Amino acid sequence: MSNIVIPKNYKSTLGLYDTQKAIGLIKTIFQEKLCAALHLKRVTAPLFVAHGSGLNDDLNGVERPVAFDVPCLNENAEVVHSLAKWKRYALGKYGFRAGQGLVTDMNAIRRDEDLDNLHSIYVDQWDWEKVITERQRTLDFLEDTVHDIVDAVCGTADELRWKFPALKKIVLSRDVTFITSQELEDRYPNLTPKERENAFVREHKTACILQIGGKLRSGKPHDGRAPDYDDWALNCDILFWHKALGCALELSSMGIRVNAESLRRQLEEAGCPERAELPFHKMLLNGELPLTMGGGIGQSRLCMLLLGKAHVGEVQVSLWDADTVAACKEAGIALL
Repeated sequence: MSNIVIPKNYKSTLGLYDTQKAIGLIKTIFQEKLCAALHLKRVTAPLFVAHGSGLNDDLNGVERPVAFDVPCLNENAEVVHSLAKWKRYALGKYGFRAGQGLVTDMNAIRRDEDLDNLHSIYVDQWDWEKVITERQRTLDFLEDTVHDIVDAVCGTADELRWKFPALKKIVLSRDVTFITSQELEDRYPNLTPKERENAFVREHKTACILQIGGKLRSGKPHDGRAPDYDDWALNCDILFWHKALGCALELSSMGIRVNAESLRRQLEEAGCPERAELPFHKMLLNGELPLTMGGGIGQSRLCMLLLGKAHVGEVQVSLWDADTVAACKEAGIALL
């Protein structure tokens, strides 16, 4: 059974038909605002990549991709976990220049995901990536981009409330509070990483946790991060306070990507230096790929946030165990 929480006295603000209508509007409005803010062009992306190409995202390094054989090609393929590496490869292949970027609808299957109100085995997100210069590989530039994304989210919420007045109580804060994962551990040394996030975001409403992936002074990382896409010194998570669930909702994982130096260092720290021999990694180490930054922004997560939904199954179609379905039905939570 998934680890489901039923909020006390929860009732969806919008009915089933208006929910579906609002989901369509959110996806249209937000993508337009994101593209305008970050200078992105929409492109088509793969659902699967070749096994052994190094293009699939390893996430925390333990999740198994859904794999299948392709007899006519005499090789195996993997359903993507995300497009973190493919996007960088595509920017180089398509000849994008500094300041230009791409965005795509990413659909993935994460078979090993632990299910709860915010997590599903089906993942849908806007995956974006843009070319940057060496001078832009800074925390200041990263934080400026976070502000642009938060403005796009809040601007979408403003338009949605105009079209659906019933949502007027769902108001987000544009004021982003930045904190590093080490500062967060120092502030709440006796809490787990997730408890730290909840405590901090409860106070600040909109927050950005910086520098995720490397080990903290406690000897453990704040959260897992694959060593071969984000630079652990230049990445972050964007979180909003989700009133319906009373918790922090991670909307985006993003960052400035590794260069050759940080890739080598992080592969060594993660204990997987052999990845340097994979095709994608060789291209990066040989200087054949552009310097980039990018991330993923959860589509279902954004819909949950802006519509005040208590379960991700209210805004996407996925698979749930019988106990979860029964609990949601009893509580009046309409799973799609």
